[in-house]
Amino acid sequence: MERYSVSLADKLSRIGLSDKEARIYAYLLETGGSFPSHIAKETGLNRTTTYKILETLSIKGVVTGLEKRNKYFYQAESPRSLERFAGSQITIAKRQVEALERLLPTLEGLYQASPNKPTVRFFEGEEGVLNVYRDHVNVTKPYEMLSFSNTSDLMEFITPKFRDDYIKKKAKIGITTRAVLPDTELDVQYNEHIYKNFPRKIWIDIKNVPKDDFPAGSDMTIYGQNKVSIINFNEPKMTGTIIEDPVIHSMMKMIFELSWRGLSS
Repeated sequence: MERYSVSLADKLSRIGLSDKEARIYAYLLETGGSFPSHIAKETGLNRTTTYKILETLSIKGVVTGLEKRNKYFYQAESPRSLERFAGSQITIAKRQVEALERLLPTLEGLYQASPNKPTVRFFEGEEGVLNVYRDHVNVTKPYEMLSFSNTSDLMEFITPKFRDDYIKKKAKIGITTRAVLPDTELDVQYNEHIYKNFPRKIWIDIKNVPKDDFPAGSDMTIYGQNKVSIINFNEPKMTGTIIEDPVIHSMMKMIFELSWRGLSS
């Protein structure tokens, strides 16, 4: 039985915390603190998700972990920490708007110069997002897939069967992959965990970045001859977008290559 105020968690989810983050913070606030295994049990979340969310909340400064009986014990920070978090979100949003305003003239120029305007398709929910991944392998010719991804979010909902079928199709078509991933244990050992039963020639060429610099629950893949997909794993509703346009495809490839060159192996 859930031992936290559902109504409080609902209210917390309206100030910028995800539903799962709100559930954990509400539980810690009302109990005074707990161990991850207890938190998972009482909030109805699995342990892997609970550990990940506790780490995210720690980075946001709204929970604190301390060693207790050779295990980590988590406590909610003062509610004032939520005020600081909300303020930082406002600052980030303002910077994103400013960056977009600077970029808009360039994007508008590309849009106007394109004889054929981009085709954009939107998808919602888990099945919609799976359709985006199906489109990656809905080709007949081999190509190099380029991706920025946070794979722990992907592994949260994708089934092993779907994952293996996807990889088999990549192998059959001859699709190779380079990816920029965070330096979590799963992402550093991604090939050993996910591609271990497949030929090494299709293993992903990976470069990792510090996970604190790559917190976004998203995936951007440059694929095929002229497509870019963007997945947002964040709740309450998963969404996916496919952009079909040679100019945008070329621009995203350039951005990936610049990022790739700037990272160590």
